[in-house]
Amino acid sequence: MTVTNIGHLIRRQRGLARRSQMDLAHEIGISPRHLSFVELGKSKPSPEVLMKIAQHLDLPLRERNDWLLAAGYAPRYPETPLTESALSRVRASLQALLDTHDPFPGIAMDRRWNVQLSNHAALRLVSGIPEDVLGVPANVFRMALHPAGLAGRTRNLPQWSAYLLRRLDRAVVRTQDPCLAALADEIATWPAVPERHTWSSLFPDEADDPVLSWRLELDGEELSMYSVLSTFGTPMDVTLSDLSIELFFPADEQTETILRRHA
Repeated sequence: MTVTNIGHLIRRQRGLARRSQMDLAHEIGISPRHLSFVELGKSKPSPEVLMKIAQHLDLPLRERNDWLLAAGYAPRYPETPLTESALSRVRASLQALLDTHDPFPGIAMDRRWNVQLSNHAALRLVSGIPEDVLGVPANVFRMALHPAGLAGRTRNLPQWSAYLLRRLDRAVVRTQDPCLAALADEIATWPAVPERHTWSSLFPDEADDPVLSWRLELDGEELSMYSVLSTFGTPMDVTLSDLSIELFFPADEQTETILRRHA
C-alpha cells in the first residue's frame, strides 16, 4: 500500500467514529494541518502518530496492524491461534467461565461471530441443526437466521433478527471483511429476511421489556433469555482482541427451571 492508502484508512475510520479533524488532531498532539496532510496522502505519519490516532479512534488491534502495513511499517501485535500453548491459560480460563455459567448457554466467538468455545447448554440449544447450517466453525449469524437453524424455533424472530442483522451490517461496514460481506449477501436471500439495504435502520420493538429477550422453543417449551456481551479489557494479541464472550441468562423463572431440568 502507499501513503495515500493509509490516509484514506484514517479518514474513513475518523468518519465512522464521527470525529472532527481538528478535535482528533488536538487530542493526539499534532496540528490539524499535519493530520490533513496525512489524510490527503501528502505526509507520511510516524508509527507513534499512527498508533495514537488508532488508539483515540478505538481501532481494534487487527486494524492497527493493517494501518502499520499500509504505511510501510512492521505490524506490532501478534496473532496467536487460540489453540496454541501460548494462549492455553487464557483458553482454559474462558472455558472455565463458560462451564461455570452452565446450565445457561454461553459461547466465545471471534470477529466473524464464529464460535470458538461453548458450554454444554449452548450445544443443547443447537442440537438437531443440520451440519451444513452449523458450518465449521459454527457461525452465530448463520445458526440464528437460517430457516433450517434456530430461526424456525425463534418465537420473536422479527425482533431478534433485527438485532442480529443490524450487528452484522455494522460489522461489515466497520471491518470491510469480505467473508462477512459474503455471509451478509447470502443471508439476505433467505426467507423472512428484510432487504439488505434496510439492515442499518432495523431496531427491535419491545418497549415493554427492559432488555430484548430471545424467545426460543426447546422440546416444545418456550425459553426467554437475554444476553451479556463482554470482551478482554487489555488485549495485546489480535486473537484475544477479536474475541467476545456472550452469556445468556433466563429472563423468567420458567426458563430457569427448564434449563436446569435439561441440564
